[in-house]
Amino acid sequence: MTEEKKHEILRLLHTNSRLSTEAIATMLGESPEAVSEVIKTYEEERVILRYSAVVDWDKVESGRITAVIDVKVVPQREVGFDAIAERIYRFPEVKSVYLMSGAYDLQVIVEGYDIKEVSRFVSERLATIENVNSTTTHFMLKTYKEAGVIFDDGEGDRRLVISP
Repeated sequence: MTEEKKHEILRLLHTNSRLSTEAIATMLGESPEAVSEVIKTYEEERVILRYSAVVDWDKVESGRITAVIDVKVVPQREVGFDAIAERIYRFPEVKSVYLMSGAYDLQVIVEGYDIKEVSRFVSERLATIENVNSTTTHFMLKTYKEAGVIFDDGEGDRRLVISP
């Protein structure tokens, strides 16, 4: 199988991880066995890390809150930002950690069930880590699009507002 088709398998699974190997094989003109072997190799090489669903949690849970926390740190000799990032991503509340350019070094995404829970995490666990200089917390108010998926169901009123 060509590298282009292997990458196409990744793109298809990234868009819809529920596609069957048979469906992917049909789309690419390959055998299901060849597609299955490529997927297995990508899983073993940790190119595919896991399969997940994009969920609109606001429709099933109230009070759930997500915060984006910008963190300024002092990089450590020999390991740079890696040791601090690892310490942060090991907290169960942390959903993502990114090394960033710009005013802050790390961007941390945290989920909790209320503002107090997230605030407690920042003040008691994150801000107290050695070499963390400062944090800025932004609470997400609404999700419009995530992982390429638009959350608006498109059924709303799309007429323009007319004012007198």
